[in-house]
Amino acid sequence: MTTKNVFIVGAKGIPAKYGGYESFVEQLTARKVSDNIHYFVACREDLSDNKNDTFIHNGATCFNVRVPNVGPARAIFYDIKAIKWSIDYIKKNNVEKPIIYVLACRVGPFIGKYKKEISKLGGKLFVNPDGHEWLRAKWSKPVREYWKKSEQLMVKHADLLICDSKNIEQYIQTEYKKYNPNTMYISYGSDIARSNLEMDDVTVNEWYSTHNIKLNGYYLIVGRFVPENNYETMIREFMKSKTGKDLVIISNVEKNKFYSELEKKTNFKSDERVKFVGTVYNSELLKFIRENAFAYFHGHEVGGTNPSLLEALGSTKVNLLLNVGFNKEVAENGALYWEKSKDSLCNLISCTEELSEAERDQLDKNSNLRIINHFDWSYIIKQYEKVMDK
Repeated sequence: MTTKNVFIVGAKGIPAKYGGYESFVEQLTARKVSDNIHYFVACREDLSDNKNDTFIHNGATCFNVRVPNVGPARAIFYDIKAIKWSIDYIKKNNVEKPIIYVLACRVGPFIGKYKKEISKLGGKLFVNPDGHEWLRAKWSKPVREYWKKSEQLMVKHADLLICDSKNIEQYIQTEYKKYNPNTMYISYGSDIARSNLEMDDVTVNEWYSTHNIKLNGYYLIVGRFVPENNYETMIREFMKSKTGKDLVIISNVEKNKFYSELEKKTNFKSDERVKFVGTVYNSELLKFIRENAFAYFHGHEVGGTNPSLLEALGSTKVNLLLNVGFNKEVAENGALYWEKSKDSLCNLISCTEELSEAERDQLDKNSNLRIINHFDWSYIIKQYEKVMDK
């Protein structure tokens, strides 16, 4: 049987130390079951610890791509160079029936000519359309228009679109009906894994005492520090509440324009319960922090299945989520929901504090079952290998 070669383009690279796509590729390669699939993974050379042109990680061939620092357009150059590298490799090595799997829709205006080459070589173009990137508040109007056009062209040329959210799949089918897109749903994955740290570990002790935080005495937010994750609503509603617990925010906060605006609008510095604690790169410590939170806030409203939401469902007992389709399809009865309207989250905080231990345990059980039954990594990997090895 011929080995199926799959070229993955669009993640920053593995070993994973960045975001969702990188963690996904790490899991896909590390947990590979089929001997019939070989992965090639594009890595950005400036972010890679291994500076060789190619190297092996998790049995995958990783290839470093060098791209000049040209600001936001760097990601577009990176994807194009990675696609070119893949096509050159396929030609030189007479690779039969290759798959080029592009994560995100950055290179739509350029994909047509590469799709022709891929087809000529007997290959397929798979695309993961990610979330509604063109809706993100951080982009200027021209950039948002580029993202929308790029998405349209990626959908038009893809042989298969793998959507990690049913809401995204439905949107692709409706919005781009004229292309009759070939889509399928395979979610992002997660695990139920308890932290191997204890309260008396130095790392844990140091973190909690440095920030003056008590076990089970805080609400938690973990996520990118961007407007569309609704930090303003969450902070404002929390400050209105009468809770004696803290609001711990783990995020890549820089003293930027958004931070200053948020401070001006909410005056969060006047409330000592609101604690921006920076990032936590120690995954075991982060797990411990999640497990020992009183409840988790999730305000993401743009995008598909969010990795930080899956992690929260697998580790935090009570999860309070913004009521949008993306979040509801993931958590279902494993969470409580709030609206962006005035007092909604504030009232939910009061209700959460009145929950009995049995009710908290039931929510915990429901959220864990969501992960075990629908988002377990081994199940996700199996689905991917079935598609790749057709």
